[in-house]
Amino acid sequence: MTDEEVKHNVAKNGHPKGLYMLFMVEMWERFNYYGMRALLVYFMTSAVIGFSDPQAYKVYGWFTALVYATPLLGGFLADRYIGKRHAITIGAILMALGQFTLASYGFIPAKVALYAGLALIIAGNGFFKPNISSIVGELYEPNDVRRDGGFTIFYMGINIGAFFAPFVTGYLGEVTSTSPAWVQWRWGFMAAGLGMVIGLVWYLVSQEKYLGHVGLLPARKAGKFQDPTEIAKAEEANRPLTQDEWDKIKAIFTFTFIAIFFFAFFEQAGSSLSKFAQTSIHLPTLHFPAWLAALLPEHLAHAGLEFKASWFQSINPISVVILAPLFAKMWIKLGSKGKEPSIPFKFAMGVFLTGFGFLILAIGALFLSPEHQINMMWLVALYVIHTCGELCLSPVGLSMVTKLSPAKFMSMFMGVWLASSFVGNLMGGYFATLSSSLKNMSVFFAIPAGILMVFGVLVWAFSGKIKRWMHGVN
Repeated sequence: MTDEEVKHNVAKNGHPKGLYMLFMVEMWERFNYYGMRALLVYFMTSAVIGFSDPQAYKVYGWFTALVYATPLLGGFLADRYIGKRHAITIGAILMALGQFTLASYGFIPAKVALYAGLALIIAGNGFFKPNISSIVGELYEPNDVRRDGGFTIFYMGINIGAFFAPFVTGYLGEVTSTSPAWVQWRWGFMAAGLGMVIGLVWYLVSQEKYLGHVGLLPARKAGKFQDPTEIAKAEEANRPLTQDEWDKIKAIFTFTFIAIFFFAFFEQAGSSLSKFAQTSIHLPTLHFPAWLAALLPEHLAHAGLEFKASWFQSINPISVVILAPLFAKMWIKLGSKGKEPSIPFKFAMGVFLTGFGFLILAIGALFLSPEHQINMMWLVALYVIHTCGELCLSPVGLSMVTKLSPAKFMSMFMGVWLASSFVGNLMGGYFATLSSSLKNMSVFFAIPAGILMVFGVLVWAFSGKIKRWMHGVN
């Protein structure tokens, strides 16, 4: 199947069928990553590893930061030497091995299993993450108005996997707390690794049917297929960059800088917010109706099921699954009328809304006391508002890179974009340590609220300058 045939082989809603194939692969990869992430801080602060909260936050910050630093190298290697499709395969294998290594504590020293497993996941993500997003962009023509909507649909795959993962791994981890610690965490990590294996198998058996030649070879060798689109890519690989392309690269770096502040605080979900849920949120017990209780084990039917702190991390992804189609439809509808907000304006809204979510939780934390935990709806509200901010920024950022970057460097600049998460997660990991020393959690949450809301207004104020660098790209 040629590139043109791939692009015109569309589903009923008008998007290329390859989008949905990659949607499924990304869904299982995110099940793998977020399933592990839901347990990571709890695992490190358990008796198995024995880290203090600040130690765990720093390791978590470095891990999540490096996960988004290695895509720069992985994107470069794919663009120049191995091709995007082969890079995805390598990345998936390494990430699955990383999860199984995490699960091997007890057979090998626990800290060795921790660091070796995280290192494999970091390396694997570097190959996987930038290249699957770049291939999604290649499914569309350069000025296709469906592109932002397509990336928003793709983003749903990320979040369906992220939604189910904490329930599965969290149940296997937290609910089995009466079991020995070496049992408790292992099954959660193994389940996460199994999810990546499922995604890898699906990818290997379906890629040729849905992707044809797209992403199979690095750009400089793509002309080998004698496909007009691929030949054009190969010719472009040897052409020097124009001034307009350099301006667009400046825009990419500007958006990447903006995203650093977003991710620094949005990613508190796995660190300070995770611990806040465990210590400061009243966790209700879920009781089952009589017809369902009759089907359950007796102890569970009578006692009910206590809501687990790790399950809060499913609120954001399920909100994305519900809201993403609405956002995708909204962008397409506004685009067809020539009224779609510019990328800088979307970024400004994403940053501002994330700050507003922290403002809501800062108000809720005013009611916190040593004798009184607060209602879970305060934290639910934060995650839903953060989701709206995320949908204005994160999938739009993926789409932005494929629009603005020179084709021969697309995966590398996808790595640049993902590097915003590297710096942001690193900053976020160190910021989270303040939650241990700053006793007033309302003040702690008010800090990102103020920073992000002011920064969002500043991005909006300078959006005209950024748009000029984009040279008409919407």
